[in-house]
Amino acid sequence: LAAELGYVYVDTGAMYRALGLALIRSGTSPDDPEASVRIAREVRIEFRHDLEGQLTLLDGDDVSEAIRAPEVSDAASRVAVHPSVREHLVARQQEIGGDGGIVLEGRDTGTVVFSDAELKVFLVADEVVRAERRAEELAARGDAKDLSALIEQNRLRDTRDEATQSRSGKWPAPDALRVDTSDLSIEAQVDRVVSLAVDRGAQLPENRNESIEDSKEL
Repeated sequence: LAAELGYVYVDTGAMYRALGLALIRSGTSPDDPEASVRIAREVRIEFRHDLEGQLTLLDGDDVSEAIRAPEVSDAASRVAVHPSVREHLVARQQEIGGDGGIVLEGRDTGTVVFSDAELKVFLVADEVVRAERRAEELAARGDAKDLSALIEQNRLRDTRDEATQSRSGKWPAPDALRVDTSDLSIEAQVDRVVSLAVDRGAQLPENRNESIEDSKEL
């Protein structure tokens, strides 16, 4: 989506995953709010776009694949419930996106991070479809998982995320446009949101289908 619009992509989910990985590597419990926010302030998280796509770097180390491991997902979900951690990462997201021209994803993006965003889209999908997509992602890395287990993991993560709504605003935002992706390919999802952005006044770049090289440090 960011490439199609010529915008910078800030992967907020990858931020929490990268922090979760940093906690695992340091032997720090993601349930410890003081230690978690200390490490959040110490580590350097970067997003880099190159010809191979989006890369996530943690203190200069490419962790794009490592942050997708199930144990990292669990750590990210657990550390994300701490208000101090969320406040720190939200401040960094607001800093990087202050001038606009960005694409962010995250359930509280439209309620807390950028409550005045020009376009807010809330993507949903059937829970079985979500689990199937996750299973395909893991299988591609040689990590086969039972579908029922993945459905349960998603439910647990949803429950944790819902617990943060009192601090991050109830999502989706009232002015968010809901898009059900259950029957849409990735390409169709991108086309749908690009169309919504154009309806809101976005101008498509002349080099729309070319890769965008950019990097941002958080």
